[in-house]
Amino acid sequence: MMASNNYLGLTTHPAVVEAARKALEKYGVGAGSVPLLGGTLDLHRELEHKLAQMKGCEDAVIFSSGYASNVGCVSALVRKNDVAINDRLNHASIIDGCRLSGGTFRTFRHNDLTHLEKVLRSTEDQGFLGKLVIVDGVFSMDGDISNLPGIKAITDRYGARLMIDEAHATGVIGANGRGTPEHFKMEGQIDLVAGTLSKALGSVGGFVASSKEVVNYLRFYARSHMFSTALPPTTAAALCAAVDVIQTEPALREKLWSNINYMITNLKRLGFNLGNAETAIIPIIIGDDRTLKEVSKEVHEAGIFVNSVYYPAVPKKLSRLRLSLMATHTQEDLDDTLAVMERVGKKYGLI
Repeated sequence: MMASNNYLGLTTHPAVVEAARKALEKYGVGAGSVPLLGGTLDLHRELEHKLAQMKGCEDAVIFSSGYASNVGCVSALVRKNDVAINDRLNHASIIDGCRLSGGTFRTFRHNDLTHLEKVLRSTEDQGFLGKLVIVDGVFSMDGDISNLPGIKAITDRYGARLMIDEAHATGVIGANGRGTPEHFKMEGQIDLVAGTLSKALGSVGGFVASSKEVVNYLRFYARSHMFSTALPPTTAAALCAAVDVIQTEPALREKLWSNINYMITNLKRLGFNLGNAETAIIPIIIGDDRTLKEVSKEVHEAGIFVNSVYYPAVPKKLSRLRLSLMATHTQEDLDDTLAVMERVGKKYGLI
């Protein structure tokens, strides 16, 4: 399995599994209601508190999925006279939130600070009441990291607020696995920190962390929170344990990074085009869709499961295999994958 977002292997971590088991025996399998009526349990508030602390924010609100958190947050905050400005490679859930918001929707070229400033400057005389710049921390198809310091400097200069989606960053980057703001030593400086709970945290759900005022607003105006049944107590308990593991067992993250560095170094040594990969997501750019289909088929038949990504999920001529590395991958797993990739890479003229 070289295509799972279970970066730290927490879906099967003993402490996480045990926390879920205890919650199952105490609470049963469901919350029984939406959060604002009867669905909020002590476990949900504990999880929100842990996430807020992890992200350096005053408070946090949890959602039923990462998709729901982005859709709910953006559509609640961006109104008719506001503008949302997106990195063009942002996740689909952010784009959908913008489309549902009723506000104006703009994009800037990926990680291009000059273009971001140009877009913000163009909004100056259009009478917008609010401006929200939104970026991914780690981008899901390229595996590169957002230029957060540069983006923050520009948003401040133009009076815009900044939202970051930490789906693929939480648990992976930062000295303690707290994500992109920690990676850049900018904790507490980002207006909205959102993310999913389904990747390094090993379960399911989403969150938005911010000031108490903003979080309280989202509890009442983010429709995907207000009208969705609360997370099952087993899930909330498992996630609380997962946050604790990330903060107390750095060896998992260190092993993940050992695997990341090994694979990136050796795939580049073989001659593969990895784009700007620098995290646990490693794209192997194929370009031609027909070749990708053949390569994917042979890799799967060799017993290696990877994802094939075609247009429109990625730009035309940038179709790719996408590997996702985990701390639980053994040296044998990595070397077997490299051997298969070398064989098919030579066969199809990729290296």
